Amino acid sequence: MKNLIRIICFFLTLCTILIVHFACTQGNPSAKIGSRFTPRHILKNYTVVWNDDFDGTTLDSTKWNYRAEGTVRYYATVDRSTISLDGKGHLLILVTKDENGNYFVGQVSTQGIFETRFGYFECRSRMNRSIGPHVSFWLQSPDIAKVGNPEIFGTEIDVFEYHRKAPESIYHNLHWDGYGSDHKTTGIQIPWPGIGEGFHTFGLEWNEKEYIFYVDGEETWRTTTAVSHREQYLILSTELTGFGGDPSLGNFPDTVIFDYVRVYKPIEQIHK
Repeated sequence: MKNLIRIICFFLTLCTILIVHFACTQGNPSAKIGSRFTPRHILKNYTVVWNDDFDGTTLDSTKWNYRAEGTVRYYATVDRSTISLDGKGHLLILVTKDENGNYFVGQVSTQGIFETRFGYFECRSRMNRSIGPHVSFWLQSPDIAKVGNPEIFGTEIDVFEYHRKAPESIYHNLHWDGYGSDHKTTGIQIPWPGIGEGFHTFGLEWNEKEYIFYVDGEETWRTTTAVSHREQYLILSTELTGFGGDPSLGNFPDTVIFDYVRVYKPIEQIHK
């Protein structure tokens, strides 16, 4: 009889634990969605408000649009033919070269669909393989061309940039006051052995006072320079500007792969 009572008590305790866990994860999306490289304080105090895991075989038009189509950016033309989903939970953005020697790159953005300010922004990505292109995850302001006050007009925030000219490094950069004669920029190159192999996680914590950058869950740069208070949109892209080396030395097609993109906000802010 005592053994039976112990067994019943054990199962009641187990059921209680499962019910509490289920209730917590239902009320907090970040408990369900999180990488082991997401900073602990983000998982504890923030919740996911926007995300894309790139399921299916077509780009989700409720979350993304094709950006800058048809424009010539340095060596390449932006074209949606470079963008696809592989059906395995990944977004692929290519750099291609046609039989006439013309180069093509791709960009997707959330402009006009999802624009926000402050929070934690994270992606998981596998870098490209060829010299020439550079690939990136960045936030952009609709008013980036305006000069005077980045707090009001916004700042280009490059969560990460990568190229094979420096295959063991990652870059974080900021740009503001337009892209003309008043343009200003600052940034940092972070040595990161092995960054060119496998998937890695890149994060940006953006608040009213500073930007904090992360690679694989480790803080890599913190700055109070040109902190935007403007709502901004997300961009994933490939570029062929010369930053990543001479394209004529490259092998194409070249590909960057994105596994997911997530945006977190403080839980206390959501519940206000």
